[in-house]
Amino acid sequence: MLVPMLLAIIFIVYGIMSLTPGDPAQLILGTRASPEAIAGLRHEMGFDKPFVVRYGEYVAKAARGDFGNSWRTGRPVFQVIAGRFPTTIKLSLAAVVLAVLVGVPLGVLAAVKQYSIFDVIGTTIAMFMASIPGFWFGLMAILFFSLKLRLLPSNGADSLKHYILPAVTLAIPVAASLLRLTRTTMLETIRQDYIRTARAKGQTEGKVIFRHALKNALLPVVTATGMEFGGLLGGVVTIETVFSINGVGMLIIDAIRMKDIPQVTGCAIFLAASFMILMLFVDILYAYIDPRIKASYQKMN
Repeated sequence: MLVPMLLAIIFIVYGIMSLTPGDPAQLILGTRASPEAIAGLRHEMGFDKPFVVRYGEYVAKAARGDFGNSWRTGRPVFQVIAGRFPTTIKLSLAAVVLAVLVGVPLGVLAAVKQYSIFDVIGTTIAMFMASIPGFWFGLMAILFFSLKLRLLPSNGADSLKHYILPAVTLAIPVAASLLRLTRTTMLETIRQDYIRTARAKGQTEGKVIFRHALKNALLPVVTATGMEFGGLLGGVVTIETVFSINGVGMLIIDAIRMKDIPQVTGCAIFLAASFMILMLFVDILYAYIDPRIKASYQKMN
């Protein structure tokens, strides 16, 4: 499904960018450029051709691995993305790891101690974290930790300290989602018959929870974590803007403003392919978490 999905994504993104108002040649050259210069640049970019022709030419070149050059910088599209992607993946990975370290243990604790003070506090924290807008929390974090306390930098991505505030800002809603999902799946799992059997055999509560219940409850959590990670790769636009981080998110925003169709489409293809490959990895990971899935694959082979 990778190829047809990418073709559909190219068509949608390329079509939306082509139909939006604005002349890319005018945006690049400025308002003082002569009509002849604007017409010449439009012809050089191929923007004077019909949409269907431009789309067909783009797909044909993309099939050969040529995604064109950025209209704004003149550099190859994927070369520009390759320079920005490491920053985005570091930020997204740090956010996901932090969210898992916070959300999953709190979710397990809330499920094991259902209706206790730990459960109430955990679910309340999850609702609070899920309701906070990321851009607002980022601005408040900058005002408090950067401007008032002067503990952490407010922008850029030059060192490990620069990633703390944006990673925490990104991790908050993800941790809330994982906390609630982990609690729900754990509650369903610990009520199963095999959990009662394990307890009846005299196994300690720790072994029952972590060896039997948690491993089976992790499947939906792994899926959600993979989807959240893939979503963060393309959804860090707001946070990168707030913290002035030169990642793929800022690259997409700048390209959209200048109606740089090759750059926007290239970013969309890259992020879509990354998300699909990540979800494939999650599916493969299922076999190592759940022996039943691994056994079904072995029977098919």
